[in-house]
Amino acid sequence: MDVRFYLSLAAVLFVTGVYGILTRRNAIGIMLSVELMANALNLNLVAFGRYGAGALGQVFAMFSIALTVTEVVVGLGIVVLLYRSRHDVMVNLASEMKR
Repeated sequence: MDVRFYLSLAAVLFVTGVYGILTRRNAIGIMLSVELMANALNLNLVAFGRYGAGALGQVFAMFSIALTVTEVVVGLGIVVLLYRSRHDVMVNLASEMKR
């Protein structure tokens, strides 16, 4: 397969993630959309590493995966705190927590 296939697939994943962020009001749905966007980045890094830069793309993808895991842990912690305080995970309730 050509690199264009992987770049097109990554573009579809990224656009799907952006659409999910713009349309979702649930915090877990937004986090899933961010994960789709991060996976699109990882796919681009691995594709460029495979077709050009050698192992450097895979190394950057591993660092990106590690950062994504930490983002998920922090995000889920925030979602748990939001659920404990408001008994719902809607994003519009999170803005009320600053009062």
